[in-house]
Amino acid sequence: MSSSFVRTVQQIATLRYRRRNVILGLFASLLFVLYYTLLTHRQSEFLGEDSVVELNSIRIQANQKCVHPSLSLWTPEILADLSDKPSPLQCTTIGERNWVYTANGGFHISKKALTSHGSIACEYRAILRGNDDFKIQYGTPRKIDDGDRLPTDFFEAICTAADGKTYSNTHAGISFDETAAVQGRNSRITSEDRMALDLDIFILGFDSVSRMAWQRSLPRSHSYFTEKLGGVVLEGYNIVGDGTTQALLPLLTGKTESELHESRRGFPGASSVDDFPWIWRNLKDLGYVTQFGEDQPLYGTFTYRLLGFQNQPVDHYMRTFHFAVKDDRRSPFCLKGSNPEYLEMLNWHREFVDVYKNQRKFSFVFNCELTHDSGKYLSLADDDLFDLMKYLNDSGNLDRTLFMTMSDHGARFTGRRETSQGRLEERNPYIGIRLPPGFIRNHPDAFDNLKTNVHRLTTPFDLHSTLMEVIHFSGAEKADLGERGISLFKEVPKERSCFDAGIEPHWCACLSWTPQTVDDPLIIRAAQNIVQAFNNLTFAVREKCEKLTLMEIRSAVKYTTNEDVLKFRRSFDIHGREPDLSDRRKAGADLYLVTLVTAPGNGLFEATATYRLKDDAFVVDSKSIGRINKYGSQPHCVMDRLPHLRQFCYCVEQLP
Repeated sequence: MSSSFVRTVQQIATLRYRRRNVILGLFASLLFVLYYTLLTHRQSEFLGEDSVVELNSIRIQANQKCVHPSLSLWTPEILADLSDKPSPLQCTTIGERNWVYTANGGFHISKKALTSHGSIACEYRAILRGNDDFKIQYGTPRKIDDGDRLPTDFFEAICTAADGKTYSNTHAGISFDETAAVQGRNSRITSEDRMALDLDIFILGFDSVSRMAWQRSLPRSHSYFTEKLGGVVLEGYNIVGDGTTQALLPLLTGKTESELHESRRGFPGASSVDDFPWIWRNLKDLGYVTQFGEDQPLYGTFTYRLLGFQNQPVDHYMRTFHFAVKDDRRSPFCLKGSNPEYLEMLNWHREFVDVYKNQRKFSFVFNCELTHDSGKYLSLADDDLFDLMKYLNDSGNLDRTLFMTMSDHGARFTGRRETSQGRLEERNPYIGIRLPPGFIRNHPDAFDNLKTNVHRLTTPFDLHSTLMEVIHFSGAEKADLGERGISLFKEVPKERSCFDAGIEPHWCACLSWTPQTVDDPLIIRAAQNIVQAFNNLTFAVREKCEKLTLMEIRSAVKYTTNEDVLKFRRSFDIHGREPDLSDRRKAGADLYLVTLVTAPGNGLFEATATYRLKDDAFVVDSKSIGRINKYGSQPHCVMDRLPHLRQFCYCVEQLP
């Protein structure tokens, strides 16, 4: 072998070695850049990203009277909370799925059960609503075969297999209502000249989920809803009161509780909520088949503090099912069979849509148990909610549907609620709206307005007005600032304030908050006046409820009114573009949001106290008070007869 050949081989090897090193070096550099980018991005979420997001947010909301705060999707505290992921639900202890299921209005025995156990004979025992919301009735067992139509929505299945195994479980399905269907077909014929949009309405909700929490815990569903379906999420949405009732009544009736007739348990002249102006009644008159489902029957939105419905409010009403299974459960979140309760509700909605595929439909299904006490478990529903949305879309059921995914408010009873971000998230629940392509083609201005309104101040009154547009569409022009409820198909004015929208200061997330020191004498006075307001509420039952005392002030913030609001006198020009800010008016009152602890019972409260500057006095409105930790059995002595006092009452005699 010649020396020149050897040198050539060595040169080639050297070049290959150098090229390999160059490639490895480039690869290592790429990894470092990627790592550094991810690291700095992650740090920016906590260190500097908020200022960028806030700046972008301000730009988007330029000239709006209400500029919403910018919230972080992730913070160290939130990451720590969600690092403890829940285990997947195991709702069966024997590893076997339900033998019985319902589909498209029919009773079915699963093929897997037939394969495992041989022939299966079943009896069907109907579960019916009693004469009000607090009673159910059971029918006589009767034979039912695989494939038979469901006689009722809810039933107990009792089955025996050829191998001697038995099965008993409570099920929910949709029994086709011929009367409702015929009424719908007839109404369709007689209402052609109405200004109706001919859209179905589907609303799916979870209790106590903020806009940010929905995105954290339901990323797959949120992504599909916004990216695949083209839904929009209202970033400027603001609650108008405390709790689920104050969220759902404006949504479903357009009214606050105080604007409707007295229906509170224990109050003189109180009566059922049947005569409230429910939107499903308007839709029923237009030929819609209607559905409403909510779990946790002992704490129902309209049945816990209120007297509930005397007559069944909709064609398909799930309270009967939940009442039947409330004491027959395998474990938290699980029913007696293999399905979690939230999945039973999603399936019930899906079957309703299938059974009445060619009918106008209204459906509102709202799950509470999975999320009411903790946001930890919501992620368990992500895949199932995604599957349902994908099915609805793939099957064409969203082709003529106004589809809403929503919550009533953010978390109220978690440690995160005590943080500044937690308070803001409570006031900004998730509201997603998706319109069908046909509507967007026919009414592009309305869809453009909806997208504009993503960043405007909106409320459940606006959602109600939007749903009413399905009944009578009034166009897409700019809305009147004087209207409390504004259809989101119209442009919500930039000038809208919380006052215009019917939002009390205590709940208005647009407010400018300034932290105060808790040992400030004025803050101490505010806290003392708040506790005195608690005691005034329980004064009439002092023999049952202890007098509360101020134990600790946790935090306090002051609301200062926008200076330009006070200075504004009029507009210089006829177009309203040049303001006259020459007024010398001063604020007559300051608002203080105080978080405090009372004794006995360690009650943690958040309340707004109004300080009148003119006479150096505080005023505390009971509507501006909220308890933010659990009271458990502390108010047991008033729980049934005077439930409106439960957050303020620490019973003299406590349960063992």
